[in-house]
Amino acid sequence: MNDTKYWIWLAMIFGTASKNLWKIMCAFETAEEAYCEICSDSRLLNLNASEKRNLKTITLSDAEKVISECESKGINTVCYSSEKYPNQLKYIVDPPAVLYYRGNIDCLIGTKTITTVGTRKISDYGRKVVRRICSELAASGIIIISGFAVGTDIEANLAAISENMPTACVMGAELDHDYPKENSKYRDMIIEAGGVLISEYRPGSPTVPSNFSARNRILSALGRAVVIFEAPLESGSLSTADYAAEQGREVFSLPPVDIFSDSYAGNVNLLRNGALPVFGADELLAYFSFGTPIMAEIMSDSSNFAKKTENHKTRIPVEKHIIKEIDKAYEDTGEILAVENKTKNISNADKIINDLMLNGNQKRIVEFLADGRAVHKDIIAQNLDIEITNLMSDITDLEIAGALKQLPGNMVEIKI
Repeated sequence: MNDTKYWIWLAMIFGTASKNLWKIMCAFETAEEAYCEICSDSRLLNLNASEKRNLKTITLSDAEKVISECESKGINTVCYSSEKYPNQLKYIVDPPAVLYYRGNIDCLIGTKTITTVGTRKISDYGRKVVRRICSELAASGIIIISGFAVGTDIEANLAAISENMPTACVMGAELDHDYPKENSKYRDMIIEAGGVLISEYRPGSPTVPSNFSARNRILSALGRAVVIFEAPLESGSLSTADYAAEQGREVFSLPPVDIFSDSYAGNVNLLRNGALPVFGADELLAYFSFGTPIMAEIMSDSSNFAKKTENHKTRIPVEKHIIKEIDKAYEDTGEILAVENKTKNISNADKIINDLMLNGNQKRIVEFLADGRAVHKDIIAQNLDIEITNLMSDITDLEIAGALKQLPGNMVEIKI
């Protein structure tokens, strides 16, 4: 049963992050039941003055208009009762009744996800660390989530895309609001890379400062862990860390390059209060080791989602032109992309294919690695749809033949 319009109506009546909405929903099994009861005799419910005013002016037709507007603008909706609603959000305090999104929301369901946040005024050191760690995490199959702000957030997103992986952005404004303007050029890039832009604000909603604080509860919950890269005491990223702690998420904090630097005062406080230090990608990858509680949660989410839908594909390959756009984006800011030229080994791959007698999968593996990047074995298996046992056999044969070399961390690259 599609009850999206009822959820949208409820969100319009009660507003964003409403505690009263969820108190009332405890009494009903569906949004439609809640709608019918509220409309028939709202006197039985403890509505506040604002909710009572909304009830007099907002109708179900208004919710249907929102759906039509979303369809015309290419915006998708997913409500709390939907199969596509991320399970990470279902059990937090005041979950969003409706999410509006563009892109591939499936990349968040049943996957390893990490929320990365930090200051907008990122230092050169902070930028270097974000790119290095987020690139390694993405190469290992982890989905990077950010708040799409300038500075730390967008650096994390670009690092993920540079590793041929989707990335997610949780917006503090409705999706049509071009905010922040500096990042508008990256929106299509993120979507084309198989990622997703998400907001709980319907089209036409005003953008006010309180939106961003409310947004942070979603940002923290979608990640299976939260990493604070660089944060002064007044940084909004500390709000995300607070929400993460309340939601039972692990909080990691980058140790400061200078313990007396105001730019890292927030990091120091987090470490004093029990956040785990992160010195590289290894600490975060270990968090997702098999047998850990978080992996049990992920596997449960993945299994449940697979049962509900046949189209369980969270990975969308990134086209070559997207990688070139990322290179150009870094050049535009006067920065050097931490990924070498991705086409320098293509001629070498052609030579390998021509000189060696390769089977079909071996040829596909070499072609996939032709741009010279080191890629995690799981990513190769997922992109090429090869069983991991068969992939390991082919990689071993290719290594013996001198075509590939295996690196630490289950990474593989073409042999120069």
